Amino acid sequence: MAPIELTMAQIFEVERLKRDIDAQSDPEALRALAKDLLKAWFSERASTIQAIQDQIPS
Repeated sequence: MAPIELTMAQIFEVERLKRDIDAQSDPEALRALAKDLLKAWFSERASTIQAIQDQIPS
């Protein structure tokens, strides 16, 4: 399966957010961001697994 490509708008949004992260100097804010990203990543994985399972005939 081919990798999923980001749109140009998504690439720019990722770059903007990366710069925001680089500009952050508060360790507590970075920890909170890391926790939010971890939760979002696992939620996305769960959604993907569910979507795949929904496509498999029983």
